[in-house]
Amino acid sequence: MAAEVKGRRENQIWYLKISKLALAFAIIRSKPPGKSCKEYTEHLAKLVSQQDFDWKSKVKTLEAEIFRLRQELLLNKICQRVCLENGKPGASTETLLDEEHVNPMSYSSQLQDSGCDVSNDYAFESLGIASDFQELEHTVDTSKRCLEIVPPLNLCYASKEESLTVPVQFFKHLLEIRKLSEGGMLQADFTELENDSFTICNSVSQLLDGLTVFYNSPKFPVSSSLTEAVCVLIRLVTDTKLSNHVLKKCFRKLEEFMKNLIQIILRNSDINRFQALDAVSHTLVLLGRNNILRNSLMSFLLSELQQFAEQMLQAYQIQEMYDITQYENIFSLFMILEQLLHKETEESNTSDSGYDGEEKIKFLKNLDQIILHVSDEFPLFSLYLWRVSVLLNSAQIQID
Repeated sequence: MAAEVKGRRENQIWYLKISKLALAFAIIRSKPPGKSCKEYTEHLAKLVSQQDFDWKSKVKTLEAEIFRLRQELLLNKICQRVCLENGKPGASTETLLDEEHVNPMSYSSQLQDSGCDVSNDYAFESLGIASDFQELEHTVDTSKRCLEIVPPLNLCYASKEESLTVPVQFFKHLLEIRKLSEGGMLQADFTELENDSFTICNSVSQLLDGLTVFYNSPKFPVSSSLTEAVCVLIRLVTDTKLSNHVLKKCFRKLEEFMKNLIQIILRNSDINRFQALDAVSHTLVLLGRNNILRNSLMSFLLSELQQFAEQMLQAYQIQEMYDITQYENIFSLFMILEQLLHKETEESNTSDSGYDGEEKIKFLKNLDQIILHVSDEFPLFSLYLWRVSVLLNSAQIQID
C-alpha cells in the first residue's frame, strides 16, 4: 500500500516537471521578436493575474446580487397579503411601499460626565444622529400591482460606507413591514426570519461590520449613510417583535460588536478623540435599550472596569507607570454604565427583573478595598468607582 502511494506521488512529480518543461518550450517558441524570454514570461503572468482578478471581481458581484435576491425573497415571504378591510380597492397580495427615510429627533437624556454636564447636542450630534428616532415615513400606493421591496442596487461600491446600502435598505423595509402589520394594513409572518437564518445573520453582519470600520477610523462630519445605518440598527434592536427574532440568530454577533466598540473606546489615542468617543458611547447606550443586550453590555463594562481597577491598585502598590490614555478613556465606560444602571433601576420599579450577573458580584467583591487604597492617588477614579457601586447596590435593594 505504501509502495503504491509512493509510486503515485513520484508519477505526479514527474508529470509536473514535464508540464513545466512543455510550458517553457511553448513560451520560447511563441515569444515575439524583440522580447526576451523573461520579459515575455512576465507579460504572460501579468495577463493571467489580471484575468484571475477580473473573474474574482465578477464572482463577488454575482454573490452580492444573489444575496440581495435572497433578501428580497425573504421580505416577500414575510409579507403575506394586504388586509382588505382598510377599504383599499385593488390591493394585491403584495405590499406596496415607496421610498422611506429616517428622521432623527432630539433625545431628552444626556451623556453626563459625573460632576460635569456634557450637552446632548455635543454628545451625539457630533455623529449627526439624535438618539430618539421618528417612525419610518412611508406611502402606501394600492394602485400598483407589484412592489420592488428591495430595488436594484449598484453592487460595485466606491467606499466602505456605500457597502452599508444593502443591509440598511433591507432592514428599513423590514421595519416598514412591521409598522404596516402592526397597523393592520397587512399580514406578516416574522417567523420566516428564523427559517432563513443565513440571510438575516449575514445582513446583520454586513451592517455591524460597516459600522465597526467607521468607528475604528471615524471621519467627521459623518455621512448620511452612516447616520441612517445607526438609526436602523437601533430601531431594529429596540423593536419589541423584530428584536426577538433577530437576537435568536444574531445575539453572539451583536455581543461581539459591543465588545469591539468598548475596545475602540479604550484603545483610541488620538489627540482629538473625544468627539469619536462620544459617538461610540452613545451608540452603546442606545443598544442598551434592549434588555437582553443591556445585561450583556453591563457585564462587559463591569469586567473591563474591574480589570482596570486592579491595574490601578497594582500601579499604586508598586509605584509603576500606567497607561494615561486608557485612564482618560475609562471614564467613557463609567458614563455608559451609569446610564445603563439608571435605565435598569427605572425598569426594575415596574418589574421584578434586574441585573444580577456574575460580573457584578466580582466587581463588588473587593471594591471597597480598592477604593480605600487608590483614593489618595486617583481621587476622580475612586469617585467613579464609588458612584457605580452605589448604583449597583441601590438597584439590588429596589429589587429585593
